[in-house]
This record gives sequence, structure tokens and C-alpha cells, in this order.
Amino acid sequence: MNSTTTDTDLEAEHAGVPGHRKTETADTAEPVAKEEGDAPRRRWPRVLGVLLTVALTATGAALYAEGSRLRDTPATANLALTDAEATARVTGDVSSALGKIFSYGPGATAVTRAAAKEVLAGKALQQYAALFGQVERQSTDQKLTLTTEVVRAGVTRLTGSSAHLLVFLDQVYERRGRAPTTASAQLTVTAELRDGRWWIVEIGST
Repeated sequence: MNSTTTDTDLEAEHAGVPGHRKTETADTAEPVAKEEGDAPRRRWPRVLGVLLTVALTATGAALYAEGSRLRDTPATANLALTDAEATARVTGDVSSALGKIFSYGPGATAVTRAAAKEVLAGKALQQYAALFGQVERQSTDQKLTLTTEVVRAGVTRLTGSSAHLLVFLDQVYERRGRAPTTASAQLTVTAELRDGRWWIVEIGST
């Protein structure tokens, strides 16, 4: 009995000895220390991920700003370089208009004058009206017929409302009793988009 009691008492005493608790604390503290040491390592991937996201966002913003700057340069603002449909439309409208206003015959000048009012505006219409009176007299007196064909037209600059073109023409002059004469001409043309169609507002020679 005493031996059993003594052993039990010793076990009880050892269970309550502070030294034992320190040993247990030391044993249990070791993995905690390892976990605390490993925490910065586990946080590094997260930190790097955040930094990478910030860097990519900043790079994307810089590229977008650079792209906007390039899109706003004068070269890319010229629709003649980027909009084939709009370029073809203004080329067709201007070519057709020039063919009408520079083609006439002895008995058809009134038709030409009326056509001019439908395709010319501003300075171009004023200049044309001032000169066409002479053309009508020559056409009647000399029995002159003029036929004009646009052989090539190029848009040098195009915006949403204006266009500048370089146009090459072939013109055939016919006088009664004489062989036809062919001549070439080169014009600069400025056109404006009004009410959904292109009007010629200025014509110059080169």
C-alpha cells in the first residue's frame, strides 16, 4: 500500500512539477516558433503577387496613354489613311462634280450652269459664276464643246467634314470644222461635307 501510494504520489507530484511544464512548454513552443518563422516565407508570394498586379496595372495605363497619344497625332487623324470607304466616297463625289461643271456644249450651257449650283458652294461657286458667262459666249460663238474626264484623284487630307484633293483631268476641246484637241489639267480641290454630301468650296490650279 505504501509503495503504491508512494508511486501514485510521485506521479502526482511529477505531474504538478513546474519543471515538467517548462519541458512541455518547450516541446510545444518549438513548432510554434517554426510556424512564426515560416510566416514571412508564406507572405512573400502574396506580396510579390500584389506588386506584380500593381506593376502590370501601371504598365497597362502607360501603354493606353501612349496609344491615345499616337491615335491623336495629325497623321492618324487623317481619315484618308484609315477610312477607305469615306475616301472613296469623297473621291467619287468630287470627280463626278468636276466632270459635270467642266463639260458643256453650244446648246447645253444652261444644264452645266444648273449642275454647278448643285455641287459648288462658297468661293468656288462665286468664281465659277463670274467666269461662266465668258464660257457661254465662247461656246456659242465658236461652237465649242468641252468634255472633261477625271483620270485620277487623290485625297491628301480627310476629316469628318472637310477634304483636300489633288485631281488630274483630261479635257477634249472640239470646235466645229476642226479636229479635237486634248489637254491635261491638274487641280487642287477643297470640299466640305454638308447635309450628307460633299460640296466643292474651292478650286485651284497647280
